[in-house]
Amino acid sequence: MRVEPVVKADAYGHGAVEVARALEAAGADGLSVATLDEAVELRDAGVGLPVLVLYPVPAAAVDVARDRSIAVTLGAGEPSASVLGAAERGAGRGTRPLEVHLEVDTGLGRGGVAPDDAAGTIERILATPGVRLAGVWTHLAAAERTDSVRAQDATFRDALAPLGEAVVWGGDAGAIRRHFAGSGGILGEGASRWEAVRPGLSLYGLIPAGVVAGPGREGAMGRIRPVLSLRARPVRVMELPAGHGVSYGPSFVTSRPSRIATLPVGYGDGWHRFLSDRSAALVRGVRVPLVGRVAMDAVMADVTLVPGDPVTADDEFVLIGAQGDERITADELAGIGRTISHEVVTAMSRRLARVYDAAGSAVAMRTLTRRET
Repeated sequence: MRVEPVVKADAYGHGAVEVARALEAAGADGLSVATLDEAVELRDAGVGLPVLVLYPVPAAAVDVARDRSIAVTLGAGEPSASVLGAAERGAGRGTRPLEVHLEVDTGLGRGGVAPDDAAGTIERILATPGVRLAGVWTHLAAAERTDSVRAQDATFRDALAPLGEAVVWGGDAGAIRRHFAGSGGILGEGASRWEAVRPGLSLYGLIPAGVVAGPGREGAMGRIRPVLSLRARPVRVMELPAGHGVSYGPSFVTSRPSRIATLPVGYGDGWHRFLSDRSAALVRGVRVPLVGRVAMDAVMADVTLVPGDPVTADDEFVLIGAQGDERITADELAGIGRTISHEVVTAMSRRLARVYDAAGSAVAMRTLTRRET
């Protein structure tokens, strides 16, 4: 079975190129992204693994995808027909075939061909010069609901049944693979593995909301740990008198003389405004409240009650991650905003520097303007 991790949306905010390089070194069989630009970024960085674009691309992008050995997704209607037409016209020029995967809509209602149209569409793809069918896939609508997972799995199976032996399924080179399960399907119950899986959120140490470990997977789920932490040092630590406002509004006014630390992280970095006056940070292993409205570039921590010497600009704060015996998780922040951990980590903007650790040492860093190893 092939393992083809998902590194879309800048690898869920973790850094697509660096994550892809690590996965390639670890033996991943391929990668999945959402857009052609994301795939091109990986190719420009020297990533050689097979890459699949999960959302349809315009016909004008066929040459780029084919020339860069990037597989594209086909669905229903004219857009996909145009892609096939462009690929067929390229066949007469002796170019390499365009690799495609067909998406089947088994219940998500977002993309792909209807199940009843899947077999016929596959036959048309197989008969189109300049195209190689590499895979057929679908995606779960409710990975946390076993009945829904099993129903979609059965729909997928039934949609492909009319093809009989006309298609050779397999994970080897040249075979056509079926892929169905993402992180929820892998960890939960009811999803067949088929020839490939597409782990996404779990790759980054997070569990999809509501998913319960399937039989025999409890241990694996229990070992999953977040790989991302968000850390900052103050740009100012100031004593403010009682009655002083903090940030816009102000939504917070000091009720006593207070020591306030300004951290250079705001909603422009992905620290959501819905966290205003409702979240915390860690400093010296102590949880302290973040006060006032989250600004585009800053958030403020009330460090008045932190034991010991006064907190200074040399202290490191943790907004996501662990410090001492305390921990703040993406799931905790997601709960505050009534959203999911996917959104919390994916929102981390590119201007936040990424530092990559291995075996306790920094091995690479990415800033907005450069990469270092």
